[in-house]
Amino acid sequence: MVPAEAEAEILAELRRLRARVPQLSGALAGSSDGLVLAQDSAATEVEAVAALTAAALGVAQRLSDSTGQGGFRELLVRGEHGYVATYAAGDAAVLTLIAEPRVNVGRLHLEARRSSLRIAELIDDILGRRGPVRPALPPSPSA
Repeated sequence: MVPAEAEAEILAELRRLRARVPQLSGALAGSSDGLVLAQDSAATEVEAVAALTAAALGVAQRLSDSTGQGGFRELLVRGEHGYVATYAAGDAAVLTLIAEPRVNVGRLHLEARRSSLRIAELIDDILGRRGPVRPALPPSPSA
């Protein structure tokens, strides 16, 4: 779906993210319609995770819209054995992370939001949209 050079850049960003948040056991960049763009995970079912992410994204978008909260930004699921977090990466892609239960969720959000912006920039370059990227969240006062 993406050129090999772009996939390599997205994969490099996923690896940098995993280095910054060592409690991540997997990272996946996917299209909003459920295709894998790049992944850094030992999981063998990344296509299934990408498809499930697209399904969850659809529900999250509708929930956010119908409650007047605006466009989708992120979704966090906490299970017995850890977290699954999904972040908007522009309009065409999402970042999905699998984290251990001991992850610092604040740090996870901080680093994932940064990476999702970078991935959005890469995807926009691929699609020829060289304008400014819409931030996932307003900048914090300390930024």
